[in-house]
Amino acid sequence: MIFDKDIAKKTAEVLLQINAIKLNPKAPFTWASGWKSPIYCDNRIILSFPLIRNYVRETMAKYIEQHYGKPDAIAGVATGAIGIGMLVADYLNLPFIYVRPNAKGHGRQNQIEGFIEKGQNVVVVEDLISTGKSSLNAVNALRDAGVLVKGMVAIFTYGFEISKENFEKEGITLHTLGNYESLLDQALQTNYIKEEELGLLAQWNSNPSEWNAI
Repeated sequence: MIFDKDIAKKTAEVLLQINAIKLNPKAPFTWASGWKSPIYCDNRIILSFPLIRNYVRETMAKYIEQHYGKPDAIAGVATGAIGIGMLVADYLNLPFIYVRPNAKGHGRQNQIEGFIEKGQNVVVVEDLISTGKSSLNAVNALRDAGVLVKGMVAIFTYGFEISKENFEKEGITLHTLGNYESLLDQALQTNYIKEEELGLLAQWNSNPSEWNAI
């Protein structure tokens, strides 16, 4: 996973500013997986703030051009990355497609929505990386359709070891605007969290499935 320290700091700042990310180690959230978590991330909130939305759109677009050149299309992962993926594609003046978790059970039964041809290349846009499984599911759907996946760019990653292993296994390079380590640094600097809370937050990240705040 690759990131720029200055961009990661700025991304942490804006995500905390609009409450797209909430940190609460003393009253943890419960994820759909059942994991207890001191952090909750909802990057879709970004779409409601034009200045921050534009920052994410332009930074992602520049990442893509710098590291991958100009692909034939941008692919968003449904549903969280459809909005930001469309904005990035528009900024780059590229076609946009998105990938569902599974093929529809009716109509044309598409898993990939939009027009893309075999042999064309895409960069995948994602909003959030946890284990990476849903993101890589989209990558594999594109590959099965004969599309060449150049890499992925995401807004934020928790930086779990399992996600790093999953991306390496699939041979996919991941660039992220923000990450957990930079988030904690920014939260501490701005007094969003206290020094004594930092240990709990770091413990969760190293073993999220077993973590308990109590």
